[in-house]
Amino acid sequence: MKKANASIIIIGNEILSGRTQDKNIEFIECDITNKKSVDNSFKKISFDLNKLEILINNASLVKQIGTDKLDSTYIPFLKMKKEEWEEYFSVDLTGTLHLCQKVIPYMKKNSKGSIINISSTYGILSPDQRIYSSLSEETSEEIEKPIGWSLERIYELFPRLGERRKQEGTTLSGGEQQMLAIGRALARDIKLLLLDEPYEGLAPVIVQEIEKTLRLIREQGITTIIVEQNAVAALKLADRAVILDTGGVVFSGTAKEVLENEELRHEYLAI
Repeated sequence: MKKANASIIIIGNEILSGRTQDKNIEFIECDITNKKSVDNSFKKISFDLNKLEILINNASLVKQIGTDKLDSTYIPFLKMKKEEWEEYFSVDLTGTLHLCQKVIPYMKKNSKGSIINISSTYGILSPDQRIYSSLSEETSEEIEKPIGWSLERIYELFPRLGERRKQEGTTLSGGEQQMLAIGRALARDIKLLLLDEPYEGLAPVIVQEIEKTLRLIREQGITTIIVEQNAVAALKLADRAVILDTGGVVFSGTAKEVLENEELRHEYLAI
């Protein structure tokens, strides 16, 4: 948010206001699950709300386990009680609703504005529940087995990711980011994998690694749909092929038919 004279308003139930002395940052304590509390919190904001341009919904509920405030974790999904589930939803969804309802009128008045909703980690890596388990001695217990591929299995498939597991995803190379994207998909219990130009901009050696991975995925019985301009590479992997031209299907059949039909390849694929 490096914008000249930009102001940041942080609204939440537990605000650590002593963390910065920046006059462009304002901390407002508020229970976002309560509409009246949200309404009152906006009355306390000293910045000009008519200039409000961005809302980032990033609130989350973290249950404390043990006596150390830093030792907090998520409740394992399969052990969550209905009341706890409703409490999470109250913060993650109802809180988002209240804040959106509050800021949208200002954005409409300005004819501009952006709302960014940060996804829950449950929506990204829910199958491997080790990220939600407590590591404290008081609550250590056997965790739920992941539904999709385990981290060990993904690292075995992509040793390079294992070597760089402590790196930020944005610092990985293009090929490594493709591996990471496929690995994240495999961490779920997927039946269908969609890949949009997985070979684009990659070095030949990385393309070979991705091809090897896709063959292994096919052996696991996971259906894969690839949209790819590198037709030869995709056809060598595929069982079936569909060729689109100007928005319409001009061929649907086996990949072998395309590879063996020189006229078809020349007309639509230029190969």
